[in-house]
Amino acid sequence: MLNSPSSHLYLVANFTPEMPEQEYLKRCEAALKGGVGVLQLRAKQSEVKTQIRLGEALRDLTRKHQAVFFVNDRVDVALAVQADGVHLGQQDLPPAFARQLAPHLLLGRSTHRPDQALQVVPEQADYFAVGPIWETPTKAGRAAVGLEYARWAVQKKFPIPFYAIGNVNLDNITDLVMAGVQRVAVVRAILNAPDPEQAARGFKKALELVHAG
Repeated sequence: MLNSPSSHLYLVANFTPEMPEQEYLKRCEAALKGGVGVLQLRAKQSEVKTQIRLGEALRDLTRKHQAVFFVNDRVDVALAVQADGVHLGQQDLPPAFARQLAPHLLLGRSTHRPDQALQVVPEQADYFAVGPIWETPTKAGRAAVGLEYARWAVQKKFPIPFYAIGNVNLDNITDLVMAGVQRVAVVRAILNAPDPEQAARGFKKALELVHAG
């Protein structure tokens, strides 16, 4: 599921109460139409009922567009909405417990330092995120790790894929491409774009150029 070319563009769809749910879902579907191959529901400010409601809608949309669907943090919500996987941060439920609760779910992992990245294979993660590459309001207060960490991850040739994340946009994606990064996870530059479908197409084109080269 994460080995196809379409999986190289990952949208972390951050839901906040300021955005109407229907607008949020409309933007997510536009991004899927534009080429997003992996989508994550991230709704840290919302109660579980809201997460489940949005999760069920996103599950249907991702299946319609043949994309992979993850839920951020919550194994219980991922199970409730029949997601493909769950993404866990360093402060979330330890991966070993997640595997016990839901052995069939794909498992993503956030990392911010090399020592954390070196644990993802023993933790049986299916992919991991490297970041934040640049400072981002999505991770307020967390210092940027910079391109050096991304370059290190490229050179290590991990047996599982990784995504560079953290204020990735169409102006700086070339820097990641030049560093050898093949996969990116994007938040605001797609979801909050004037045209999410067109923004997704721009990212997809940039990544396709890397593989073509």
